[in-house]
Amino acid sequence: MGTNNTRIVMQFAVLAMVLTVAMMVKEATSIRICNIDTNDMEKCRPAITGINPPPPDNDCCVVVRATNLECICRFKSYLPILGIDPSKVAALIAKCGVTTIPRTCRDESLTFYLHAA
Repeated sequence: MGTNNTRIVMQFAVLAMVLTVAMMVKEATSIRICNIDTNDMEKCRPAITGINPPPPDNDCCVVVRATNLECICRFKSYLPILGIDPSKVAALIAKCGVTTIPRTCRDESLTFYLHAA
């Protein structure tokens, strides 16, 4: 069982590294993950980073609404590796008007933002 856990952690670590590199290199070929291209994720970076991020723009919300949240939720514990605060992602989802959140993606911060929106 320990080997399985190690394998899963390694797979997520590799995915996090791939996403980081793809987002940092503008010329990189876009990788499609969870219904969105990694290059499109950049449209939302301003709304989920920094101390007081600005509200998401329409282009970002289009990306959020197109995302397979159940799929992307599997990676939420790795967001801090990318410099992204998961609670800001929860706020972003709510600000973009997404109210149907898969059960596996829900946490306290997400529930708070959905009810506050």
